[in-house]
Amino acid sequence: MVRRSRRRWVRTTAFGVTALLVAAGGIGWAVYAKLSGNITPDEAAAAELARYDKERPTSLVKDARNILLIGSDSREGSDNARYGRDSGTERSDTTILLHLSAGRDSATAVSLPRDLMVDLPGCRRPDGSRSAPRFAMFNQAFQLGGSACTIRTVEKLTDIRVDHHVVVDFHGFKKMVDAVDGVEVCLREPIDDRAAKLRLPAGRVTLDGEEALGYVRARKTLGDGSDTERMERQQRFLGALVNEVRSNDVLLNPAKLYPVLDAATSSLTTDPELASLRGLYELVRGLRDIPMEQVQFLTVPRESYAYDANRDQLVEPAAERLFERLRTDTPVVVEGNGPRKGSYGDSYPGPYHDPAVTVSPPPTFRGNTAAEDTCE
Repeated sequence: MVRRSRRRWVRTTAFGVTALLVAAGGIGWAVYAKLSGNITPDEAAAAELARYDKERPTSLVKDARNILLIGSDSREGSDNARYGRDSGTERSDTTILLHLSAGRDSATAVSLPRDLMVDLPGCRRPDGSRSAPRFAMFNQAFQLGGSACTIRTVEKLTDIRVDHHVVVDFHGFKKMVDAVDGVEVCLREPIDDRAAKLRLPAGRVTLDGEEALGYVRARKTLGDGSDTERMERQQRFLGALVNEVRSNDVLLNPAKLYPVLDAATSSLTTDPELASLRGLYELVRGLRDIPMEQVQFLTVPRESYAYDANRDQLVEPAAERLFERLRTDTPVVVEGNGPRKGSYGDSYPGPYHDPAVTVSPPPTFRGNTAAEDTCE
């Protein structure tokens, strides 16, 4: 009975890292306490967000949750230093807004481009001073004021309340991939990218942590070189990670379980409420019934910024349609998931349409699901 229950957890989780933490209850209090202590609580962000609580959006749907996942490009420490000089600052290399429906029957992960031009609020810098509000690239928010500034920027942009946040750095990402013995992806063409230190053949390839980091970060020689293509690659990788965790018997193998849990927890900085295995368990315990087809990945509708082709801006009204559906916990349909096809807010009628009844079909957004096989 316990074995079947654990297998269901692996099979249905929306975010691979968090799924691994759910199994911690059965490995003993000492190990539980050690793993729980690995997680770093983001007390500074909590204090800053409390300072601006009155101006933050209100949650509209009880039990729906929005979690901001931030991949930091910090070069601090020997493990991260190999990716560039440590300038004493860091930016958000990857940012994903993960929406969990109130009924826990779907999970939608929305990538936010780092080059998106947005209004940044005045934020508290690490030295205690405060920056002035400005119009700048989205990833500058993390550099200016860390996760709190990023959260306030996202909330201002989307009018969606961010309930929790998780920050992972380069080293933590690699450790998690290595802990599950690598993640299989499908490459339509060979890769030879010196900057990313990647040389891989076409076809199905299992990436270790170092290769996976290069794969999700590269943008100069993979695809069309755009950040949008890179984000779509990151989304496909996360889908592959979910499937790897689902198909791997890691939770049934103590020799594999501990290093996976240790890698996952030691790489995380979270809001204080999530900074324990119990907190993470409370968040994900309702995810066991989510079908892989309802674990969805997409990029916020974007286009080249009008005044700089190397920057992005939102496509309206498509972006607001997406944000409204997340705010109100209304299902989001992605291309390839259901009978409707389209992109960035374009919508089409289903297979039957009664001319006497006017019903607007839901908008459809370009994206993919964790159930898709990119080799097929």
